[in-house]
Amino acid sequence: MIKLKQIKKFILPAFMWLLFETIAVTLWLTMQNMFYLLNFSYIGTSIAIGFLLFQLGYKHARRIAQFLVGTYMLVYLGLLCNENMQIEGFWYYLFTGVFEAATIHYAVAKLFGPIIFGRGWCGYACWTAMILDLLPYKIPQNPRKKWGWIRYITFVLSFIFVSALFLAQVKNMERIMFWAFLIGNCLYYIVGIILAFVLKDNRAFCKYICPITVFLKPMSYFSLLRIKCDKSKCVSCGKCKKVCPMNVDMTDNSRKRENGTECILCFECTKICPKGAL
Repeated sequence: MIKLKQIKKFILPAFMWLLFETIAVTLWLTMQNMFYLLNFSYIGTSIAIGFLLFQLGYKHARRIAQFLVGTYMLVYLGLLCNENMQIEGFWYYLFTGVFEAATIHYAVAKLFGPIIFGRGWCGYACWTAMILDLLPYKIPQNPRKKWGWIRYITFVLSFIFVSALFLAQVKNMERIMFWAFLIGNCLYYIVGIILAFVLKDNRAFCKYICPITVFLKPMSYFSLLRIKCDKSKCVSCGKCKKVCPMNVDMTDNSRKRENGTECILCFECTKICPKGAL
């Protein structure tokens, strides 16, 4: 029995590693580009390390995966390789008809991947949340606002921005996309930090402003990897609801549960549950 429990600890990390390794090899062979093998192998290994450390009881397991993936995408892909991995970069490559860089990243992490791992991107890879999660308000201090509509405005504005550049036939588009990446990230950090302190909620930016969630939310509804509640063990203490950074009702197993598509798989609810019901 003890050996079986020990083996179970490695199932999730192994699954995530194999999933990304499959993507890495498939893209490498399909695109004939070694970069995709190295890129997705690195990301998959980083996420698997985070899950493994969590299973072994390490307190900052998720943060390690966050920084391994987040800094790689922000510093290496963004600043050094001049790839705009923000939503503007996705529109840019989509309009140019090039299936690489941001379009592949979005397809894996934000369009089709969430069917398997939901909003895992937000919890383990987002370089904006990587910084916001360091702020003091890790547990929301106030009730959630009904401001989710703002994300659709930022989503549309990003689309209009790139569309206008193409319609105006602006030259040096790639350079503009790089500057859009720099300025966009600075704005995200500034707005995110201000919102965190004003609303006393580190994840306020994710809940109300982030345009990426427009892609993530509908696909996350069908996520295979979900945290479920064992009703026979649950004592309705409410601790899981209090610590959830995304205000998800984890005691409800329905896919229609309150803020159900917001779960970032941080596992804070599982750590605090006194009965191990989650």
